[in-house]
Amino acid sequence: MLLRNGCAGRILKSGLFRSMSTSWWKHVEPAPKDPILGVTEAFLADPSPDKVNVGVGAYRDDNGKPVVLECVREAERRIAGNLNMEYLPMGGSIKMIEETLKLAYGENSDLIKEKHIAAVQALSGTGACRLFADFQKRFSPDSQIYIPVPTWANHHNLWRDAHVPQNTFHYYHPESRGLDFASMMEDIKNAPNGSFFLLHACAHNPTGVDPTEEQWREISHQFKVKGHFAFFDMAYQGFASGDPERDAKSIRIFLEDGHLIGCAQSYAKNMGLYGQRVGCLSVICEDEKQAVAVKSQLQQLARPMYSNPPVHGALVVSTILGDPELKKLWLTEVKGMADRIIGMRSALRENLEKLGSPLSWEHITKQIGMFCYSGMTPEQVDRLTNEYHIYMTRNGRISMAGVTTGNVGFLANAIHEVTKSA
Repeated sequence: MLLRNGCAGRILKSGLFRSMSTSWWKHVEPAPKDPILGVTEAFLADPSPDKVNVGVGAYRDDNGKPVVLECVREAERRIAGNLNMEYLPMGGSIKMIEETLKLAYGENSDLIKEKHIAAVQALSGTGACRLFADFQKRFSPDSQIYIPVPTWANHHNLWRDAHVPQNTFHYYHPESRGLDFASMMEDIKNAPNGSFFLLHACAHNPTGVDPTEEQWREISHQFKVKGHFAFFDMAYQGFASGDPERDAKSIRIFLEDGHLIGCAQSYAKNMGLYGQRVGCLSVICEDEKQAVAVKSQLQQLARPMYSNPPVHGALVVSTILGDPELKKLWLTEVKGMADRIIGMRSALRENLEKLGSPLSWEHITKQIGMFCYSGMTPEQVDRLTNEYHIYMTRNGRISMAGVTTGNVGFLANAIHEVTKSA
């Protein structure tokens, strides 16, 4: 033993042990910074008292402060101390899923009544998308996913890490700051029959540009002709227009046309439950037997990832949606959040127009949801940051949640100064 201890001491002194223990990860390089998280880091490091953060995708009140909805506070009061800490089933909270499906597919949906929907609780919308990507890879291994240009950057990561090949389709038209509908339809027509498409149900991130109801009907018809599969990411139901039914119109149109779709839902934005990671993945199936099989496979995929979803947020959601008075309060509060965002859009546009901007800012009020795709160049965004301490992603995406009555004039003036010679 003494000899072995002595040898160990000599190894440590020689540095051999240290080199052996550190050689495993020498090849690991620092990961590139997430563009959105990087904006927040830079904002926090800026000592300027006038700094403005319009990069973060989280709701703020008119004082720029985070908000906890009163319906959430009341739900937490009701459930406090009334639950144990046991695991949820792998599929998650049955009650939360039931209420969530009603929100997406309709209170009296025959699909729900006839049990044609395979659904599991997921780790917010991100987890729901990743779970579906893995499901697609396992059960449609030769397929690829068509993703709009642009989209939320993490969409690419989710399908990439599930090893699903990616393609893209036209969506945004930079010159009009609107939808490139003609090119989008061409891409849908030209994609191989039976392709998978990722669609934003409402409040497209990052552009805030949504198809009209008539355009959604044309998209649905063309999907039917081509036999495409539509997977909807619905992160903003209720938060976009203030009306959850209106915000689910795209999905309802596809259901009317008989599509079997998939859907990722999240309560991060519309209930402010960002840190609770409450979401749902649902897949419409041909019958109850198929739905049982698909759900079992979704659970099987979740097992080695995280096994069981968290309970607290799911209980908050099911308490709110399952109680008529609390649900009514939530609908009032989510409409209040949406209305504030819409009001800030109008105020920003009005301020820019009053400054005599030579550019059209009509797109600010035509777009919807948390984000405004301003049309500013990366160089103009850099000037906003360097000269005015205004922080946003370099693609010109403005989080309207960061715009307040207190800073909208300052923001408009800065945007005018960096764009007036464009």
